[in-house]
Amino acid sequence: MWKRLSVLWVAVKGDARLMWHALRHPEAPGWLKIGAAALVLYVLSPVDLIPDVLPIIGVMDDLVLVPLAMRWLIGRLPPHIRAHAEQRRGGLGSARPTPSSSSSR
Repeated sequence: MWKRLSVLWVAVKGDARLMWHALRHPEAPGWLKIGAAALVLYVLSPVDLIPDVLPIIGVMDDLVLVPLAMRWLIGRLPPHIRAHAEQRRGGLGSARPTPSSSSSR
């Protein structure tokens, strides 16, 4: 189980952070919250499309379906929520100086 989660985390790390910041936005749509909850339930559920008992194919459905579903959800975000999430994911907070502001001195 932990190996499965760690392999999946490597595959979706950037998208997961983006989705996390989009979910924390005050205007996050309800369908995004439901979709994220469904993805978490699918990953943690013992029921899969292809059982994990099969050596390689069992993990492949998670490595294909979860990133595709995350990209699909992220692609349907309203532009202002996506821009906010990308800014937060990049670590560009208001307290940090931007490279252009430090070079103008």
